[in-house]
Amino acid sequence: RVTLDLARTNADRLVQLSVCGEITSPKMRHPHSVDGEGHSFVLPKYGGIAYNVRLGMPALGWVGDHVEPGVSIKNHGDSGDNGALIQLSCIGNAARVLSGDAKGERGIVTGCHAGVDHCLVHFEPDVLERLAIGDRIQLVSCGQGLQITDPPIEDLTVMNCDPELFSRLAALVDSSLELPVTATFEPGWMGSGLGFVPAEGADFDVCTTDPGVRRFLADDVGLRLGDLVCVQDHWCAFGFTYYKGAVTVGVIIHCDSLYAGHGPGVRVIATSQRPDALRVVHDADANLLRFL
Repeated sequence: RVTLDLARTNADRLVQLSVCGEITSPKMRHPHSVDGEGHSFVLPKYGGIAYNVRLGMPALGWVGDHVEPGVSIKNHGDSGDNGALIQLSCIGNAARVLSGDAKGERGIVTGCHAGVDHCLVHFEPDVLERLAIGDRIQLVSCGQGLQITDPPIEDLTVMNCDPELFSRLAALVDSSLELPVTATFEPGWMGSGLGFVPAEGADFDVCTTDPGVRRFLADDVGLRLGDLVCVQDHWCAFGFTYYKGAVTVGVIIHCDSLYAGHGPGVRVIATSQRPDALRVVHDADANLLRFL
C-alpha cells in the first residue's frame, strides 16, 4: 500500500485562504433536555474549551451531550462570515491564535459541527490552559475541491480534508481510492444531518439510542474522537442521503448524544456511488492522531 502522491491530484491549484473565528461560550438553551427514552437531563454540551476531552479519546461514555473536543470557534460576523469558516475549513488545516495569553500558538482543525455551526480545533494541553473564551483563531483553509487527476476516478468526491493529511490517509489501489477505517456503520444507524445540504458545511450522526449500537461502538470498536469510519449505502456528494451501494468515509468529530436520532458526528472526507471507486480497509489504528 503506497500512500497518495499529491502530484496525482490538483492540490497545487487549490486556494489557501484565511478564515477566522472566536472561541465560543458553551450554550445551554433550555433548563432541561429530554433524552431518547424520555428522561430529563442537564449536562455539559457543545462550545467553549474542553480541557479533558480531546482527539484520540473515547467518543462515548462522557457525562455530557454532543461534547466537542478541544476548542470550539465561530465567526460572529454575518452568516456569510461563519459560512466561510465552516464550509472552507478542512480537517488538518493549520490554526494560529491571534489574541490573548496564547497568542502565536499553533493548532489543527479536527472538524466542523452542524446545527451549532462550530469549527473544532485541537491544541496541546498547555495551550488550552492559556486560551480564553473570545480569543481569535485564524485558519489557513485549504482542501475543498481536491480531486484525483492521475488517473481520474469517476464518481468520487473528496471534501473537508487538508491535501497533505489526505495524502497520508489515502492510497491508489487498482484505479480506486483506498482509505483505512476503524468501523463500518450500517445505513439504518444514521440520523441527524440526513437531508442537510451541503455536506461541506455539516456532519451527520450515527444514532446511539439503540443499546446494541451503543455497545458495538463503545465496547466492540472502542470508537474514538478522530477515528475514520465507513458509512454503508450513503452518498454525500450533494448532501447526506441514503443511496444503495454507495460508500462514504468520514471522521468522528464530536462525542455521543442522549437525544433521539443523534450520536457521535461524522464529517465526510470521501464519498462515491460506486464501491469500486472508494474502497476501505479495516485498521483499528485509523485515527487522526496517527496521521497528523
